[in-house]
Amino acid sequence: MKNIFKVTLILTIIIFSNSCAEAQSNDKKANAIVKEMLTAMGGMKNYNSTQFIQWDFVNRKLSWDKWTGDVRVENPAAKQVILVNINTLKGKVYENGALVKDQDKAKELLEKGKNWWINDSYWLVMPWKLQDPGVSLTYVKTAKLPNGKTADILQLTFSAVGVTPENKYWLYVDKEDHLIKQWAYYKNFNDAEPKFLKPWNNYQKVGNILLSFDRPNEEVGPKNVVVKTNLDSSIFTDL
Repeated sequence: MKNIFKVTLILTIIIFSNSCAEAQSNDKKANAIVKEMLTAMGGMKNYNSTQFIQWDFVNRKLSWDKWTGDVRVENPAAKQVILVNINTLKGKVYENGALVKDQDKAKELLEKGKNWWINDSYWLVMPWKLQDPGVSLTYVKTAKLPNGKTADILQLTFSAVGVTPENKYWLYVDKEDHLIKQWAYYKNFNDAEPKFLKPWNNYQKVGNILLSFDRPNEEVGPKNVVVKTNLDSSIFTDL
């Protein structure tokens, strides 16, 4: 389990936005594959109009207002609740039910809460972030998936974004339904072998979009995903 936490914490951190940015890649084939993928998942318009997402990741529970950047991270293992706006880093932290008044400690935990959100949400909404500024996509080849179906492999790299821009991913996109079915994570761009290869499966429609969650037989990955159109705003301000 310790190794799982290490893996999740070293994943590339991407700066998230609510709008669709221009594609950073000139690879027309890669961009066409992503276009088909987003259409299959409900379209960027529906993703941008999705406001509230809640999910569990490892031992954390997260609530996210995509429109405001407000995030609630519940970390029962440390008896913490972190309320942070990921755009401003302002917020509050509770430990053992009490407000953390030490400003240095609170700042450190607010930053940790943001980093947890970025990591945990990337496991959930990565397909929607493939054309963000600083992201480069390249078509690599076709290959067989474990189920025998054919997939297009896209290479995902980064330029001047995140805290680990040396990372690389290979995304396996099913040629039939145009959905990502697995990803390979490389800690360094020049690594010949990935640190892990994990499935993206169990796509379900939540709201007006598709998301991959509750991944079978996986110790990590988003679970219990819920999309909401309304949420009591106090969840982002009060314990």
